[in-house]
Amino acid sequence: MAAKKSTKKSNTSAEELLGFYREMLLIRRFEEKAGQLYGMGLIGGFCHLYIGQEAVVVGLEATTEEGDKRITSYRDHGHMLACGMDPDGVMAELTGRAGGYSGGKGGSMHMFSKEKNFYGGHGIVGAQVPLGTGLAFADKYKGNGRVSFAYFGDGASNQGQVYEAFNMAALWELPVIFVIENNQYAMGTAQKRSTSTPDIYTRGQAFGIPGEPVDGMDVLAVKAAGQKAVAHARAGKGPYILEIKTYRYRGHSMSDPAKYRTREEVQRMREERDAIEHVRTLLLTGKHATEDDLKAIDKDIKATVNKAADFAKASPEPALEELWTDIYAEPATA
Repeated sequence: MAAKKSTKKSNTSAEELLGFYREMLLIRRFEEKAGQLYGMGLIGGFCHLYIGQEAVVVGLEATTEEGDKRITSYRDHGHMLACGMDPDGVMAELTGRAGGYSGGKGGSMHMFSKEKNFYGGHGIVGAQVPLGTGLAFADKYKGNGRVSFAYFGDGASNQGQVYEAFNMAALWELPVIFVIENNQYAMGTAQKRSTSTPDIYTRGQAFGIPGEPVDGMDVLAVKAAGQKAVAHARAGKGPYILEIKTYRYRGHSMSDPAKYRTREEVQRMREERDAIEHVRTLLLTGKHATEDDLKAIDKDIKATVNKAADFAKASPEPALEELWTDIYAEPATA
């Protein structure tokens, strides 16, 4: 394969495009395995899969620098993998094992990584938006040049706390990028039935926050929009809103049969708009990779995901004493 050539569609190198393909495929294969483990009863509680939305977080992570922060909702596995968290630790947490990122006590919706500046995983709809704004406030206070990404969905965009966060971020010119992952259906209600405006990013106009819609099924379009938003925030110009129009193939959670849309609609999106297939086509038609190259990547990723599942199964459950830990902060020592 010609790893250093640039693709014709953009100035993205073939090497980077292959990286996007690998990262998006890792998220999809991981989520497929998570769905299997949930069906086997190895994952308890809720489990929200990211299948179909992979280009959003992969494209935006390509615009980050060391020290930038991210926070999201309960549909969070893809964000963890994209920012470099270990699949073993993520899968172990999903299955409630001691080897997980939160010691098996957070599960699918509540895990964190201080090392990777990943601040959750939040189960309350929209609650992460003011928290992400607070992360940006800390960066502004420290003057460290970092930015924060606050991810939320089209359903959460109707929550009042989102607009309180918009107001504060605009007032104090905080370096936060509000990322609306508009997968069209929120929990199960189509956007046109729940939202008074056809576009959600325009709601920032009342606060003087610029924004734009983005094709969330095109990782290159997401990266380009992300670069613009990051440059705006990092230059001290305040917040920016990206409404990334994407699509989830599965239900809201594993317990959702998704009867509010037709199978034909989902199948049409898979066949005509799939983000991974889009990159695959660019790689093959541009002669940046062969079918055998891509099969080898898929084989390698499946091995990584199977290893994560095996690690999770072998990891013990938390000790009963862990019920009493992580409740109170340790007192500061002199």
